[in-house]
Amino acid sequence: MFKLFMLTAGTAGGGAQSGGGSGWSMLIFFVAIILIFWLFMIRPQQKKQKKIEEARNSLSKGDKIITIGGIHGKIVDVRESTFIIAVEDNSHIEIEKAAVAIDENKLNERK
Repeated sequence: MFKLFMLTAGTAGGGAQSGGGSGWSMLIFFVAIILIFWLFMIRPQQKKQKKIEEARNSLSKGDKIITIGGIHGKIVDVRESTFIIAVEDNSHIEIEKAAVAIDENKLNERK
C-alpha cells in the first residue's frame, strides 16, 4: 500500500518534476494523518481512561461494586492498589482496583 502511494505521489508531479516538492507534501500529509488519528482516536480514549481511573480511586469503604468478572460485593477495606470486598456473609476477597467495572452511564453523569 505504501509503495503504491509512493508511486502515485511520484508520478502526480508530472514525471520529470517529481523531486523535493513531492517529499514535503507527502511529509505534511503523513503528519496530518497522524494528527487526525491522535485527535479522534487516542486523545478521547486517554480522557476516558483518566475518568475511569478517577472513578475507581474515588470508591471508598461501604460502596457497593461489581467486578469485571460479575462478582457483586461491598468494599470493606481500601488499600493502595486493591480492595477487600465482602461477597457473602463473612466471606472476604481481595481484588485489584482495575477489576472494578465502572458503568459508562454513571461516568458520563459525573461531568
